[in-house]
Amino acid sequence: MSIIQINNLKKKYSNNYVLQDINLTIDAGQIVGYIGPNGAGKSTTIKIICGIIDEFEGEVNVLGLDVRRHAIEIKQRIGYIPEQASLYDVLNPTEYLRFVGKLYGLDDEVIKVKSWELLRLFDLADKSETRMNTYSKGMKQKVLLISGLMHNPEIIFLDEPLSGLDANAVILVKEILSQLKQSGKTIFYSSHIMDVVEKISDRIVIIDKGEVLADGSFETLQQQAHQGSLENIFTSLTGGSQQNNSTAKEFIDILKF
Repeated sequence: MSIIQINNLKKKYSNNYVLQDINLTIDAGQIVGYIGPNGAGKSTTIKIICGIIDEFEGEVNVLGLDVRRHAIEIKQRIGYIPEQASLYDVLNPTEYLRFVGKLYGLDDEVIKVKSWELLRLFDLADKSETRMNTYSKGMKQKVLLISGLMHNPEIIFLDEPLSGLDANAVILVKEILSQLKQSGKTIFYSSHIMDVVEKISDRIVIIDKGEVLADGSFETLQQQAHQGSLENIFTSLTGGSQQNNSTAKEFIDILKF
């Protein structure tokens, strides 16, 4: 069953297109890894699907709803975890999660229990009454993850969700994503950490300069690109292999001055 449908999606800033004719059909229960170089259009795509950016060309439907006309309803049913977000960091996590929970229409007791238990799992329970303006980037990222998942969304969008997390938290998030998949959730995952995308994704979409270069399972991409790892496939398709090698040599030469 199609849960996300994107047809001829284009987006431009000034006169420059950052997305050009993106066409994707995503079925329920899939983990889709969405990768590309910086500036490829990954975050823009996610923000359009989530109803954050409403000026674009083409059609985008989520859960059978048009994102232009039903953005609020869609936002109630999805979870979005960005790489960086403006938390109300003068609040403590308990206060912030209560605010988010009320936006999603959760009962006070449900918010209280979920907030405490989820903060405990991320080792933040002892700091649940501490203002977040004293938090590290990784600690704030944990709160973002909780706030994006606490309402048990049907679709989860993650844009560099591991940014700033320590090794144990990264392992925990990977396991959480695996469990969410098993429970039937649909996950749209953008990251530069190739080994994580390779291991957790049912399907990988590679974009560059706003266009889809490849779309399929990791095994399918391996066969098409005649490469072993996802990192090698990525550099092969985006033309980064020779450039990276040349740049690295130039970097070393400069150090020798």
